[in-house]
Amino acid sequence: MANFELTREFVDELKSLIENQDNEAVSEILDELHPADIAELFEELNIEEAKYIYFLLDDDKAADVIIELDENDRLRFLEALPSEVIARRFIDKMDSDDAADVISELDLDRQQEVLSYIEDVNVASDIVDLLNYEENSAGGLMAKELIKVKESWSIPTCLRSMRRQAENIDEVYYVYVVDNNGVLKGTLSLKKVLLSASNKLVSDIYNPDVISVGVDATAEEVSNIMDKYGLVALPVVDPIGRLVGRITIDDVVDFMREEAGKDYALASGITGDVESSDSVWLLTRARVPWLFIGLVGGLFGSRVVGSFEGVLDVYPQLAFFMPLIAAMGGNVGIQSSAIVVQSIAAGTMGLDSPVKRILKEFSVAFLNATLLSTLAFAYNSILGSPEALTLTVSGAMFSVVIFASVFGAVVPLFLNKIKIDPAGATGPFVTTLNDIIGMGIYLTIGTYFYQWLT
Repeated sequence: MANFELTREFVDELKSLIENQDNEAVSEILDELHPADIAELFEELNIEEAKYIYFLLDDDKAADVIIELDENDRLRFLEALPSEVIARRFIDKMDSDDAADVISELDLDRQQEVLSYIEDVNVASDIVDLLNYEENSAGGLMAKELIKVKESWSIPTCLRSMRRQAENIDEVYYVYVVDNNGVLKGTLSLKKVLLSASNKLVSDIYNPDVISVGVDATAEEVSNIMDKYGLVALPVVDPIGRLVGRITIDDVVDFMREEAGKDYALASGITGDVESSDSVWLLTRARVPWLFIGLVGGLFGSRVVGSFEGVLDVYPQLAFFMPLIAAMGGNVGIQSSAIVVQSIAAGTMGLDSPVKRILKEFSVAFLNATLLSTLAFAYNSILGSPEALTLTVSGAMFSVVIFASVFGAVVPLFLNKIKIDPAGATGPFVTTLNDIIGMGIYLTIGTYFYQWLT
């Protein structure tokens, strides 16, 4: 299947075929497209055109397309379909975790209606179980589909059961071993099963070293465990150790992508989960809070500068380097906080205490401050700037870089301590405060040097 690139010409041609109800031509085009490409195409179609396309797809591909859709587009489409169609054309063809994700986007009445049309009671029961877990927990991420065998089984019994279970699973990553109570005991190598004598038991050949996670573990904990141990699937157990599901790497990647997008938006001063396709009102509401903080910070900053009005009137040269000091303070602060936030998110803080982390950041800041202030000193010396201005810029650069680095590290550590998402520390909050305090440091140092030397 060739790489697909969506173009306006392609969309217009497809719309024309849909308008003429040329089923054969449209089906031929859809057969060549990956479900992700069809999902991308959906964004360019109205709801009637999208419904026309979906009813030309086979059930398996239609279910895959639904999963690939953006949440807003998926909800818009599902609301236009009967509950019976959703259940039998989509939900029945999905893994339990994907089915639960799709159904959770509907209102409660619609959820119950869709579930009532699912013919397999066990499938419906699995979905209901998953809906009871928090979205960003191991229980909310896991799927019920897996292969498990009992440790007391013989190899022939084990093989027969594995064949039956594998029929409903797309990818077999691990075979899990449980006892008669369903408690997870280990994993079973397919190679060992194939090479073992028929009189052997599963208990003779399974690997008891298995890494698992509880249903209440956070999605961050799950992603950190899978990343640390290089796992493609992770078994999930209930509070008494019974195997209840598995989390695959694709589910974790989806979560990490969503979280990275949220953190980037928050660091940029955007609150809430918004997309460029959202309404003007939603986009405005997501941006205004941080812009308001920036406005308040700017007003305070102007007051700080205004308090040095007399100094600036006498020594106007000080104004030349104000943008430089503000920019360096903001940049250094964002760098420092971004590193700390990344460590917190990835769980790589290790055994370092907050004090040790801050001291390390101070050491880095000291070296950076020394280098930058030396360059600023050399620049002003070469240009023949007044001695007071040269010392002011260099001294302020040194002080601001150290302050911004330490402040940028302290804020996310503090927010994490009080259970607030530290990603917010990398946004306008740090930048605004660094601007205010940086200006105060610069003008205070300038006042001292000019009064002392002139």
